[in-house]
Amino acid sequence: MPIDPYILLLLATVGLAALLPARGTSADVASGASTGAIAFLFFLYGARLSTREALDGLKHWRLHVTVLACTFLVFPLLGLAARGLVPVFLTHPLYQGLLFLTLVPSTIQSSIAFTSMARGNVPAAICAGSFSSLVGIVVTPLLAAALLGNSGGGFSADSLLEIVLQLLVPFLAGQLLRRWIGGFVARHKKVLGLVDRGSILLVVYTAFSEGMVQGIWHQVSPLRLAGLLGVEAVLLAVMLALTWYGSKALRFGREDRIAIQFAGSKKSLASGLPMASVLFGAHAALAVLPLMLFHQMQLMVCAVIAKRRSHDPDDSGVARGSGESREEVTASGPAAGSRTAVGTGTRSG
Repeated sequence: MPIDPYILLLLATVGLAALLPARGTSADVASGASTGAIAFLFFLYGARLSTREALDGLKHWRLHVTVLACTFLVFPLLGLAARGLVPVFLTHPLYQGLLFLTLVPSTIQSSIAFTSMARGNVPAAICAGSFSSLVGIVVTPLLAAALLGNSGGGFSADSLLEIVLQLLVPFLAGQLLRRWIGGFVARHKKVLGLVDRGSILLVVYTAFSEGMVQGIWHQVSPLRLAGLLGVEAVLLAVMLALTWYGSKALRFGREDRIAIQFAGSKKSLASGLPMASVLFGAHAALAVLPLMLFHQMQLMVCAVIAKRRSHDPDDSGVARGSGESREEVTASGPAAGSRTAVGTGTRSG
């Protein structure tokens, strides 16, 4: 099963923050740089999202409503149900991080890559991931305010305002300027992708540095981490089963069911980390730990499922071979999802 190299970079960043946390003036500089990086990150998200593709995707509204319901309704309900696992399996801070994980939007890149690998509806996966990310900018902070309240590290109306200024405003600015900068963004996709990932690494370093200074790691033991992994494994298994068999009950076709399963069972590290940094402040380290672990788990499990789905029979009962695909997958790996080509010419990074 694949190990995402980026996860290794994230873990190395956590190790660097543990050994050399930013303190004093350097902490202020890192915090300011992190704030700017988050705003720039969401500006790029806005510049990349094609309004035309999003509008075209609305034609398949039943699929998108199903994915959004899984992401922002079923997931949070399961997160609330996990409250009964405190304090036997989870500490309260780890539970808060787990609950935040259930509020985060779905992924785009890996959902597309796995859907393509499994020979599902790739255009639907592109639109579903994009809609989820867009809706999450507004819905995730609102859900956090309602479900986490002040227990989420001082969450307040000021946090909502900060979300608007730091995430939503840059995103809308990117959408407004897409007409003029969209071509530049498309031509320099690889370079800007490195900027994306570098920004997230900076956010992680800042969050875990603050956590080290606050001494939060004394709250986490190996036994508690093992309990968290077990709970997340059950959460992922339940969502994979619900999205697959639930979409069958709703009479979606095989290709649509694949898109629903991979888009509806995932959570975005790229969106969740910046949001947690804004919402939780010094408590962000414990808040993002469940998300980081879940992210790697979902990549490993979904890679296996996608490979098996690629050999499933289609809706007509005919087994699919490697030469009968509608899509050609050119991604470097399921975890990357950065170069997935669709038969219609659609590409997504």
